[in-house]
Amino acid sequence: MSNTLDYSVGRLFSLEGKTALVTGGSSGIGLMIAKGLLQNGAKVVIASRKQDKCDLALAELSPFGDCMAIVADVTSGESRQQLLEQVAARLGTLNLLVNNAGANWGAPLHEYPDEGFAKVVDTNLNAVFSLTRDAVPLLEMAATESDPARIINIGSMDGLHVPIVQRVPTFAYTASKAALHHLTRCLAVELGPRHITVNAVAPGFFESRMTDYVLGEFRADIEDDCPLGRVGEPEEMVGIVAYLASRAGAYTTGTVIPVDGGTNIAKGKRAWMDEEQG
Repeated sequence: MSNTLDYSVGRLFSLEGKTALVTGGSSGIGLMIAKGLLQNGAKVVIASRKQDKCDLALAELSPFGDCMAIVADVTSGESRQQLLEQVAARLGTLNLLVNNAGANWGAPLHEYPDEGFAKVVDTNLNAVFSLTRDAVPLLEMAATESDPARIINIGSMDGLHVPIVQRVPTFAYTASKAALHHLTRCLAVELGPRHITVNAVAPGFFESRMTDYVLGEFRADIEDDCPLGRVGEPEEMVGIVAYLASRAGAYTTGTVIPVDGGTNIAKGKRAWMDEEQG
C-alpha cells in the first residue's frame, strides 16, 4: 500500500504507460474511449469487424499516440484467439480490457426473430464473457495488488430501465445489457483475488452510428426524458473510463455506473407508440 500524500489529479488519473484493448473501437463510444486513452498516455489496440473501419479509425487515432487496429469478430472463438495473440505480440501485457463491441435489434414482439435475439445476446453478452475469460492471463501479467488490471464492460442505461423513447422494443438489447451488468458483478468477485477489477459503465444517449436514427427522429423526446435535458458529450464517457482505469479507481470493483444524465431514474413519458399510431 502506498503511503504517498500526493493526491494531485496528475497522479491519480494518469494512464501513462498503460496498455489497453478496446473492442468495437472503430466508431461511436469505443472510438471516444480509445482517443481518450491515447491522449492520456496509454498504448491502445482497437478491434473491429471490418478492415475499412479499422483503417479510418486508425488514421483518426494515430496522431494522438501509439495505436494499432486489428480486424476481429469477438463472436468467433478463432478470431478472439488471433486478436489476443496479436495484442500479446504488440503490447506484451494488458492493463485494461474495454468490452465495448455491441449489437442491437428492434422490432415489435410478434415480429421479433429468434436469429435477431440470438445475434444480440451473442455479441453483447456471450462474447464479452469469452473474451474476458481468455484475456485473464494477459491481464494477470500486468496486475499488482496496488495497481490492479482493469476490465470495463460497456453496458447501457437500457439495462437499468425499460427504454420507450425510441418507440420500437429492443428486447434482446435491454436484456443482454442487464445480464452484462450482473456478469460484471460475478466477474468482479471471481477476479478480485487475482488483482483484476471489473466494472461496467451504463451510457445513455451519445452521438454514434448506433444512435443516429433515434437521435434524428426523436431527439426532442430523448432530451425531454433526460433530467439534464441533453445527450452526452464524448469527454463525459472518457472521464468515467479514465477514473476506472487509473489509480483513482483502483479500489472500485463490481460497480455499474450510469452516465446518462439521470435518464434511467426518470419515469419515462411515452408508450411504445404514439397514441394516434395505435
